[in-house]
Amino acid sequence: MNMMNLKSFLFANVVFMGAGFMAHAQADDAALIKQGEYVSRLGDCGACHTTAGRPAFSGGLAIRSNLGTIYSTNITPDKDHGIGGYSEQQFSDAVRKGVLPDGTRLYPAMPYPDYAKINDKDMHALYAYFMQGVKPSAESPPKTELSFPFSQRWGMRFWNWAFTSDKPFQPIGGASAEVNRGAYLVESLGHCGSCHTPRGLGMNEKALDSGDAQFLAGGSLNGWEVPSLRGIAHWNEQEIVDYLGKGRNDKAAVGGEMTSVVENSTAYMTEADLKAIAAYVKFLGGNPPLSAEDTQSNNATEARLTAAKNLSVGERLYLDNCGACHFVTGKGAPGVFPQLSQATIVNAQDPTGLIHTILAGAQQPSTARAPSTLAMPGFAARLSDDEIAQLSTFIRQGWSNKAPPVTADEVSEVRKSLQP
Repeated sequence: MNMMNLKSFLFANVVFMGAGFMAHAQADDAALIKQGEYVSRLGDCGACHTTAGRPAFSGGLAIRSNLGTIYSTNITPDKDHGIGGYSEQQFSDAVRKGVLPDGTRLYPAMPYPDYAKINDKDMHALYAYFMQGVKPSAESPPKTELSFPFSQRWGMRFWNWAFTSDKPFQPIGGASAEVNRGAYLVESLGHCGSCHTPRGLGMNEKALDSGDAQFLAGGSLNGWEVPSLRGIAHWNEQEIVDYLGKGRNDKAAVGGEMTSVVENSTAYMTEADLKAIAAYVKFLGGNPPLSAEDTQSNNATEARLTAAKNLSVGERLYLDNCGACHFVTGKGAPGVFPQLSQATIVNAQDPTGLIHTILAGAQQPSTARAPSTLAMPGFAARLSDDEIAQLSTFIRQGWSNKAPPVTADEVSEVRKSLQP
């Protein structure tokens, strides 16, 4: 081989190797962006930062709080209106600490107290996705303007000092790898505690991990009572998986804010991650299953409705309006119509969620695992406040349910909230 041919051969090989290296690097980048997209689903970023009629992640969602209305921001890689100018460290500080590059403090409507536990690998993938996998948008959402003193964002420095932690996720000693994967997802990206953990006087989550019994012990959101995740012993792991992945299982269907969580986040989770969350929730323990007394109460209500004699107003209204789908057993149809006996929305101390559902109806989300959309009609135009109060009271005290009665005044207040 002469010198000219040798040079050509070497040049060709260098070009070939360079092209191969670039192709490999591009494949690695594509995989990282894809992983970041999945992490964004785990974090449910789209639920708050994507609104109908606007480009994805361009913000504008109105988040109502006791302090006023907070608007979600544009988190697309637009350099003027979004986060396109953020370095990876600045992005991490915003997500984990609630601090923007210019020092502005975010309000904890952004769940950074939970996101603080996101590990470096997931944060790196998330940054790659938002910078390279999301289309820039020049949308400018409404500016958040709270009244004094809440408008003074610098005060969040002291709130963060009192109520947040910079400790990374701590695996549960003695627990399986699956349980700890579930714990990581629930405590960090899933930010489940932001709704399912009670709030303190400073509107802070009273606990941030399972080391405290108050963590996931239930809370309140927009008038709806949020159930404890420590009290679903009557659900098995597969039922938890189905609820999160499909928006329904043989006992219940999602409603309220949880509908958005399923539509934007949990419906996209892998089976392995759903099973890990289920394993973790079961690991937390909870209330015991039905007692013999509860079984007797179930049977007594079923027998009374079946006989259909000397019924109360609430019982009659149930048979006329609800019995065709939920049946005299109160168990509904598995995977189709939710169970009323022992249902958390039925037994909540605050009946707002149940009243809202009866008045306005409900619709199960369509997911890849369960594409059919099933709807319950609203009865606001059909039943008076007193009738809905009596119907709700029967449901809350029938079968094995033991919740307080509902008044017509309570129904009236919820009805007013539904009016435009």
